[in-house]
Amino acid sequence: MVLKIIKAIKEPTWLEKYGPQIDQPFSGPLSFSHLPYHRCLEIEDVLFDIAIIGMPLDTTVSYRTGARFGPYAIRSGSRRQREVRGYTMSWGVNPYEQGSKVIDCGDVPVSPYDNALAVDQIEVAYSSLLARTPASVKEGSASPGHPVLSKDGLTHPRVVSLGGDHTIVLPILRSLYKVYGPISVIHFDAHLDTWASYPGQATEQSRVTHGTFFYLASEEGLIANNSIHAGIRCKLGGPSDLENDNVVGFQVITTDDIDDYHIPAIVKRIRERIGDSPVYLSLDIDVVDPGLAPGTGTPEAGGWTVREVKRILRGLAGLNFVGADVVEVAPAYDHAETTAIAAADFVHDFLSMFLTNNPPKARSVL
Repeated sequence: MVLKIIKAIKEPTWLEKYGPQIDQPFSGPLSFSHLPYHRCLEIEDVLFDIAIIGMPLDTTVSYRTGARFGPYAIRSGSRRQREVRGYTMSWGVNPYEQGSKVIDCGDVPVSPYDNALAVDQIEVAYSSLLARTPASVKEGSASPGHPVLSKDGLTHPRVVSLGGDHTIVLPILRSLYKVYGPISVIHFDAHLDTWASYPGQATEQSRVTHGTFFYLASEEGLIANNSIHAGIRCKLGGPSDLENDNVVGFQVITTDDIDDYHIPAIVKRIRERIGDSPVYLSLDIDVVDPGLAPGTGTPEAGGWTVREVKRILRGLAGLNFVGADVVEVAPAYDHAETTAIAAADFVHDFLSMFLTNNPPKARSVL
């Protein structure tokens, strides 16, 4: 009897044959730009220099709801971005290769039933992140950059927030005020958001809306009187709205100013207005024309293009940014993710803006 010994043929494993399990732009768990994802509010020893966090609140809006799905949509719109392909010709840098650790911290689990609770949850979440020691400081790799502007003399992480409706900025400013004092604001929006009240506000909590939060922040002394709007084009109750806006601490750059004075003059005006103050940038996606970004709750005709906004953002590099957000993305009204993709691209600009000391020079053969 002849025994045949058949040697087992070992098939190569995936790792041996193909290497690491790389996520494609269209696959893998959803995080912003495929960044590492951590539940930072729960896991308190996670290190970062810049945290991206979603704030899915949309129960203080005056028109169309749906911005609670904004954080998910913006992350989805970022899928073609990634750390290994983050370099842009316009910025001349890859923000993920500038020595700062950037991570996605998930979403704040805000209450969809109780606005007062939701606002408090956002403030506690934001303050919790600000209180962390930045990764670059902890690891001793921090490089000289912007001056330390905090009241405690320490360096704090920075947070990019994904809205959510615009009311998220009120608890954010409360958190920032505790660290830096009054904050200057650069506000990209079609609307002023400095109204004292809306019709039908019968309770103290009902005063808190996505159109009144800057007025409330001013009442609380949270914002400096050298703040500025960019892209305003909404209809008003009358000249008194502008007078009130000035009292709150803002100057206005209208949508039409881009035609009359052009982008360099707008950048110059913003930089002169803000100066060396600690500054927060808030970008309502409705600053963009609704033909280009339809996925929002309060669209206004005649807005700026995505390219125009991006060029202005590049001109703001080097200011003392302490945080930023993009808000009011409501994907139910979007088409082919155009709004979400634009919002995700603005976030990429924020990261480059945070980590670049001067506006980039034009890169062209012309």
